[in-house]
Amino acid sequence: MDEQTILIVGGTGDIGSACARHLGKQGATIVIAGRNVQKVETLVEELKKQEVDAHGVEVNVTDLPSVSKMVRDVIEAHEQIDVLINAFGKAAIKPMLDTRPQTAKEVIDTNVYGTFLVTQTVMRYMSTERKGRVIMLPGIVGRHSMKNASVYSASKHAVTGFTKSLVQEQKRGYVKFTLLYLGGVATQMWDDDDVEVKVRKDKMLSPQDVARAVQYAVDQPQESAINEMTIQPESHQVT
Repeated sequence: MDEQTILIVGGTGDIGSACARHLGKQGATIVIAGRNVQKVETLVEELKKQEVDAHGVEVNVTDLPSVSKMVRDVIEAHEQIDVLINAFGKAAIKPMLDTRPQTAKEVIDTNVYGTFLVTQTVMRYMSTERKGRVIMLPGIVGRHSMKNASVYSASKHAVTGFTKSLVQEQKRGYVKFTLLYLGGVATQMWDDDDVEVKVRKDKMLSPQDVARAVQYAVDQPQESAINEMTIQPESHQVT
């Protein structure tokens, strides 16, 4: 991964930060993008102490000027974006009749519109350079619907459909896509007030498991791509 610049949007979350630590140790230049500047700076400093070539940039994924500035700043500083990892998202797992309209809007805006904005903006650069990989993390709900997660499942199915359409668009293009359908991952998502489900984190995948899967996708030869991969823990949800 030497000489590769990897942009991780949502890089301060559990999965994003695990990817940053793991891929950074492989020699890649890591750019952490997030809304919370303090968290971004803290993670960057941690990575630098581990001798990772790490940098940070602020972004609001639902705001086009912010996304455009993020990409412009990364290109100006590093001259390239070889890999985009979309590791951001908003969860809501509760019965639809108990879901506030504002929460539903936040989920759709972040997971769908945010993914569109970030991916389109980075793809403009990648298409010009005729190279690049985009890693999407729709989770298993991007493939199989989940009880009491109608809005969340809808948003993640949208990411899956969006990505599969882009694969078709890029058949004669240069940007490659990977969809990772991950079963339960032990992250802070399960502690969110909008997530009402009993889980056992000790039975879940770890963020480090995800990071290793991402590395496998990123490490593919330039002329090939891992289009889809499903990784499930043996058991993770209390019923």
